Amino acid sequence: MWKTFYIKPNEIGILYHRSDFKKILQPGTYTYFGRYWQVKTYDLNQPEAKIENLELLLRNHSSELQQYLLVVRTAFNQAALVRFGQNWISIAPNQLRAFWRGFIEVESHLFNLNESLELPAEFVQQLRGIALSGIKKFQISEYEIGLLYVQNNFVRPLEPGEYAFWVVDREVSVRTLSRIVPNPDFPLEDVLIERHPEFVAAYCEIVQLQNQQVAIARYQSKAIAILPPCSRKLFWQGVEVEVIDISTDAKLPSRLIAELVTGLPEALALSRYCLHICEVPTQHVGLLYVNQEFQTQLQPGKHAWWVFGRSLQTEVFDLRQQTMEVSGQDILSKDKVPLRLNLTAGFRILDPLTAKNSLSDITNYLYKELQFALRGAVGERTLDALLEDKGAIDRSIFDYIRQKTTDYGIEVDSVGVKDIILPGEIRTILSKVVEAEKAAQANVVRRREETAATRSMLNTAKVMEDNPVALRLKELEVLERIAEKIEKIQVNGSLDSILTELIRINRQ
Repeated sequence: MWKTFYIKPNEIGILYHRSDFKKILQPGTYTYFGRYWQVKTYDLNQPEAKIENLELLLRNHSSELQQYLLVVRTAFNQAALVRFGQNWISIAPNQLRAFWRGFIEVESHLFNLNESLELPAEFVQQLRGIALSGIKKFQISEYEIGLLYVQNNFVRPLEPGEYAFWVVDREVSVRTLSRIVPNPDFPLEDVLIERHPEFVAAYCEIVQLQNQQVAIARYQSKAIAILPPCSRKLFWQGVEVEVIDISTDAKLPSRLIAELVTGLPEALALSRYCLHICEVPTQHVGLLYVNQEFQTQLQPGKHAWWVFGRSLQTEVFDLRQQTMEVSGQDILSKDKVPLRLNLTAGFRILDPLTAKNSLSDITNYLYKELQFALRGAVGERTLDALLEDKGAIDRSIFDYIRQKTTDYGIEVDSVGVKDIILPGEIRTILSKVVEAEKAAQANVVRRREETAATRSMLNTAKVMEDNPVALRLKELEVLERIAEKIEKIQVNGSLDSILTELIRINRQ
């Protein structure tokens, strides 16, 4: 009928009699009389006391149990942290947990979630590197600002550092924004401006524009944003904002053109969709139309206008001498000979505004009028007339085209037919005609030269007949020509006899 129980040094026991709590048993040996005694032992290496009917035991034997147990009870709006040794655990709301005292150092900390979800800094440091359920940690770098949101509602900004928050039954998030970027994408900017002015005043510059205002935001003297009318935007403090009124004049001054049009590539990328840019080269002139109405002429240089609230159109005209080619025109002459002609015309635009307002396409108009003039000039003349006087075609076309272009502010300076191309068979016939003419001329020249040569020989013969000395000189001249063809001469006898024999031979 005696029962003995042994409690190990690392254990603790609870003594029950007929399921009724009697006492806590420390390590050692215990003996009790009766068969209804029982002891439940717990390993103190596991600090949490997982006792059945803990709630009932605490209700009836609280004072005795409190000596051996650290009891942690959380309400619906509370959470707790328990440290035993070097370990930590978190306890959610509406929980009852107990931990054995004495064997391992145990302490608990209770937190009111209605007051704050944030854990104090000393706990954040102690919990570093420990993952606990119900707690979410955030690291804000030195170049960042964190925005704390609870249930998607902004609460406050977070400076650089470590943070931990209870996330029991609540959604907690932190959105980090870089302080290096002066114009980050603030989440829900309008909500921040309207509902949290203290945050905006402490950290931000706010830009709010009227209907006819444009703003340029600069950071460290570099343009970082261009804001259109009626816009609202947040920037970090330190950003400089220039507000420009475009109600009367939308044209950019030269300093802004140098910055936004010809400056850094980043500034050009910002202004690409905000500006209408027109570059007028030297010896050119530009026309500006605002809302389809002509405004002014533009001198050489770069010009730019804000595009907000207006329609802008520019067109540049070259005032220098220009050339137009009218090539490959197949036309029949008056005698029905098919010809292909190439025409070149030089012109210049004297009054761009008149030309623009009168003609929808200046180049196309000139081309067609030159075509008409060329066809009219060729169709009125025969092939022979065209070949004899090509300049007549040029004069006819020039007179026609000047009358057509004078009223449109265009001046034609020169017109000339470059090529007249004949069909193959016509070229063959003309070649034969030219060949026959040249052959006849050559025959006449040849006969004339033969007659002159014969007359000269006759005159020479008459002189020699009447003058023996002249005849002797002629004989010597012939001898000289013969001697030029002889490489070697052997002389036998006197020179006089040799010459006599040679002359005799020549006479034979």
